[in-house]
Amino acid sequence: MTTDISRNNNKNVNGALITGVLLSIVGVIAIAAPNFTTLFAETWIAAILIFAGFTKLVYATQTRDRGGFIWKLLLSGLYIATGIMLFVYPYTGVLTLTLLLSTFLLTEGTFELILAFQLRPQQNWTWILSNGIITLVLGAMIWFQWPFNAPWLLGTLVGISIIFSGISRVMLSLNARSNSNPPDQAANPT
Repeated sequence: MTTDISRNNNKNVNGALITGVLLSIVGVIAIAAPNFTTLFAETWIAAILIFAGFTKLVYATQTRDRGGFIWKLLLSGLYIATGIMLFVYPYTGVLTLTLLLSTFLLTEGTFELILAFQLRPQQNWTWILSNGIITLVLGAMIWFQWPFNAPWLLGTLVGISIIFSGISRVMLSLNARSNSNPPDQAANPT
């Protein structure tokens, strides 16, 4: 029974370690091609909005007898129009998304700081604290440099944030691995 639990814990730790490494690699790729990363993110969001808009349109027509048809129709139109606007005017979309990203990073940084102080008794909790501080700084950088440098800044800052998220996850999983294999237990297995 304990070997099954140990195997599951090792599987979880290895999965977290792999996730952290993959996040770091994706972050490096995002930094290496920031204009592409920015345009990719903007286009992806546009496609999601258009798809969601058509899904809402289908729902509106299927439920038109249940009331609120006009509002459902207007909402689907808003989604579709916003997605099309992002496709047609990608630079304006990038500017808008840059402000949204700034707000997101400021919020994420705050939540990471709260998480870090909740994990404070654990070893390596300062990696989460560092991630929170860096994420807050990145959010502030976007906010104060907007709209200048938005096309490359967005991709670069997202990449940096992803790298630090990956590093913090790697460090926490290494900590969990060392806690699940204490030195005296590894030297004298029973």
